[in-house]
Amino acid sequence: MKNHQLVIYDFKILFHILDEIKEYLNFEIINLSKVNYENLINEYPNSIIISKREIKDIKSVVVIKDFPLKIKKIIEIINTNFLKKQFSLQSNKTIGLYSLDLNSKKISKDNIFLELTEKEIKLIDFLKSSKHPISINELQKKVWGYVSSLETHTVETHVYRLRKKFSKTFSDADFIISNKKGYYIK
Repeated sequence: MKNHQLVIYDFKILFHILDEIKEYLNFEIINLSKVNYENLINEYPNSIIISKREIKDIKSVVVIKDFPLKIKKIIEIINTNFLKKQFSLQSNKTIGLYSLDLNSKKISKDNIFLELTEKEIKLIDFLKSSKHPISINELQKKVWGYVSSLETHTVETHVYRLRKKFSKTFSDADFIISNKKGYYIK
């Protein structure tokens, strides 16, 4: 089974070329000629869309204007774009109403961005990945790599500063919640 889908939009010659060699490709090819392009992203959200021209309102289209190209070059372009898409999908996480971009080290909501430190990203990611509140001791071990000389106020200070950043940037004082069992993100 092939994990990736290449949607070829209004580009018959490319579809026929790739269809001839499809058994050697590591992706599935889908030919769409006249389609309501607004549904394109919804129907194929994890695919790469390739066309010979830009498609209005769809940013993630790979455009090949300089045709003909050697088949090796076409496959290289396609594979490179699959890698970029995979990297992008793995680097973006949804945390509640926020979008965390691990590459740029920014979290955003409604086009408002906040830069984060590496430790803040680890803290947010770890808290969000847990189904239950995380104790300070567990955060020391998992996020800070447990150092016996590390005082609990280090974790508390980081959480306090992160809450302050969220309150100032997003007016969200309840991003990280604490109770008797520890910290968590809802």
